[in-house]
Amino acid sequence: MKKQSGDLKAYLGEDAAFQGTLNFEGVVRIDGKFEGKVITNDTLIVGETGQLIAEINAGTVINKGRIEGTIHASKRIEIHSKSHLLGNIKTPSFFVEVGAVFDGNCDMTGKEDKVLHLVPNEENKETETAS
Repeated sequence: MKKQSGDLKAYLGEDAAFQGTLNFEGVVRIDGKFEGKVITNDTLIVGETGQLIAEINAGTVINKGRIEGTIHASKRIEIHSKSHLLGNIKTPSFFVEVGAVFDGNCDMTGKEDKVLHLVPNEENKETETAS
Protein backbone atom coordinates (compact mmCIF):
# COMPACT_ATOMS: atom_id res chain seq x y z
CA MET A 1 0.00 0.00 0.00
CA LYS A 2 1.23 3.45 -0.91
CA LYS A 3 2.09 5.67 2.07
CA GLN A 4 -0.58 8.25 2.84
CA SER A 5 0.08 11.76 4.06
CA GLY A 6 -0.85 10.76 7.62
CA ASP A 7 -0.38 7.63 9.68
CA LEU A 8 -3.17 5.10 10.04
CA LYS A 9 -5.39 6.28 12.93
CA ALA A 10 -7.85 3.37 13.10
CA TYR A 11 -8.37 -0.05 11.56
CA LEU A 12 -11.50 -2.20 11.38
CA GLY A 13 -10.29 -5.76 10.77
CA GLU A 14 -11.61 -8.37 8.38
CA ASP A 15 -13.67 -10.22 11.03
CA ALA A 16 -15.11 -7.05 12.57
CA ALA A 17 -18.52 -5.48 11.93
CA PHE A 18 -19.68 -2.02 12.98
CA GLN A 19 -22.90 -0.07 12.58
CA GLY A 20 -23.24 3.64 13.34
CA THR A 21 -21.43 6.88 12.62
CA LEU A 22 -17.69 7.05 12.13
CA ASN A 23 -16.22 10.55 12.55
CA PHE A 24 -12.42 10.83 12.42
CA GLU A 25 -9.29 12.76 11.47
CA GLY A 26 -6.36 11.10 9.73
CA VAL A 27 -6.40 7.84 7.76
CA VAL A 28 -8.82 5.02 8.59
CA ARG A 29 -8.83 1.60 6.92
CA ILE A 30 -11.83 -0.74 6.94
CA ASP A 31 -11.37 -4.40 6.00
CA GLY A 32 -14.52 -5.59 7.76
CA LYS A 33 -18.20 -4.70 7.46
CA PHE A 34 -19.53 -1.22 8.18
CA GLU A 35 -23.02 0.22 7.89
CA GLY A 36 -23.94 3.84 8.60
CA LYS A 37 -22.26 7.23 8.07
CA VAL A 38 -18.63 8.22 7.61
CA ILE A 39 -17.65 11.85 8.20
CA THR A 40 -14.08 13.11 7.74
CA ASN A 41 -11.98 15.64 5.88
CA ASP A 42 -9.22 13.06 5.60
CA THR A 43 -8.80 9.62 3.97
CA LEU A 44 -10.99 6.52 4.13
CA ILE A 45 -9.49 3.30 2.75
CA VAL A 46 -11.74 0.31 2.10
CA GLY A 47 -9.56 -2.79 1.90
CA GLU A 48 -10.06 -5.81 -0.37
CA THR A 49 -12.36 -7.54 2.15
CA GLY A 50 -14.13 -4.32 3.24
CA GLN A 51 -17.88 -4.00 2.71
CA LEU A 52 -19.61 -0.67 3.37
CA ILE A 53 -23.24 0.34 3.11
CA ALA A 54 -22.86 3.99 3.96
CA GLU A 55 -23.30 7.66 3.34
CA ILE A 56 -19.72 8.92 3.09
CA ASN A 57 -18.47 12.52 3.37
CA ALA A 58 -14.68 12.49 3.12
CA GLY A 59 -11.66 14.21 1.68
CA THR A 60 -10.36 11.12 -0.16
CA VAL A 61 -11.94 7.68 -0.57
CA ILE A 62 -9.82 4.74 -1.76
CA ASN A 63 -11.91 1.67 -2.53
CA LYS A 64 -10.40 -1.78 -2.99
CA GLY A 65 -13.48 -3.60 -1.66
CA ARG A 66 -17.22 -2.92 -1.95
CA ILE A 67 -19.13 0.29 -1.21
CA GLU A 68 -22.88 0.81 -1.57
CA GLY A 69 -24.22 4.29 -0.93
CA THR A 70 -23.54 7.95 -1.57
CA ILE A 71 -20.05 9.45 -1.53
CA HIS A 72 -19.14 13.14 -1.38
CA ALA A 73 -15.35 13.47 -1.58
CA SER A 74 -13.85 16.95 -1.51
CA LYS A 75 -10.51 15.80 -3.02
CA ARG A 76 -10.63 12.41 -4.78
CA ILE A 77 -12.27 9.00 -5.17
CA GLU A 78 -10.27 5.98 -6.33
CA ILE A 79 -11.74 2.59 -7.21
CA HIS A 80 -9.19 -0.14 -7.83
CA SER A 81 -9.43 -3.39 -9.80
CA LYS A 82 -11.81 -6.01 -8.36
CA SER A 83 -13.60 -3.32 -6.32
CA HIS A 84 -17.29 -2.40 -6.56
CA LEU A 85 -18.87 1.00 -6.04
CA LEU A 86 -22.66 1.07 -6.27
CA GLY A 87 -24.18 4.50 -5.74
CA ASN A 88 -23.88 8.15 -6.56
CA ILE A 89 -20.67 10.10 -6.14
CA LYS A 90 -19.66 13.75 -6.12
CA THR A 91 -15.96 14.60 -6.36
CA PRO A 92 -13.57 16.83 -8.33
CA SER A 93 -11.25 13.88 -9.18
CA PHE A 94 -12.27 10.28 -9.98
CA PHE A 95 -9.82 7.45 -10.71
CA VAL A 96 -11.08 4.09 -12.03
CA GLU A 97 -8.66 1.20 -12.48
CA VAL A 98 -9.31 -1.48 -15.12
CA GLY A 99 -11.46 -4.25 -13.64
CA ALA A 100 -13.32 -2.01 -11.19
CA VAL A 101 -17.13 -1.81 -11.26
CA PHE A 102 -18.94 1.52 -10.87
CA ASP A 103 -22.73 1.59 -11.10
CA GLY A 104 -24.21 5.00 -10.35
CA ASN A 105 -24.01 8.68 -11.19
CA CYS A 106 -20.88 10.79 -11.04
CA ASP A 107 -20.91 14.58 -10.55
CA MET A 108 -17.53 16.26 -11.03
CA THR A 109 -18.78 19.79 -11.72
CA GLY A 110 -18.72 21.23 -8.23
CA LYS A 111 -22.01 22.94 -9.01
CA GLU A 112 -25.13 22.29 -6.98
CA ASP A 113 -27.59 22.90 -9.81
CA LYS A 114 -26.50 21.47 -13.11
CA VAL A 115 -28.84 21.31 -16.06
CA LEU A 116 -27.26 20.50 -19.37
CA HIS A 117 -29.47 21.06 -22.43
CA LEU A 118 -28.03 18.94 -25.22
CA VAL A 119 -31.17 19.28 -27.31
CA PRO A 120 -32.99 22.62 -27.29
CA ASN A 121 -36.32 22.35 -25.52
CA GLU A 122 -39.55 23.94 -26.83
CA GLU A 123 -39.12 27.19 -24.85
CA ASN A 124 -35.66 27.80 -26.35
CA LYS A 125 -36.95 27.10 -29.88
CA GLU A 126 -39.76 29.66 -29.48
CA THR A 127 -37.31 32.29 -28.20
CA GLU A 128 -34.91 31.65 -31.09
CA THR A 129 -37.64 31.92 -33.79
CA ALA A 130 -39.12 35.08 -32.25
CA SER A 131 -35.81 36.97 -32.51
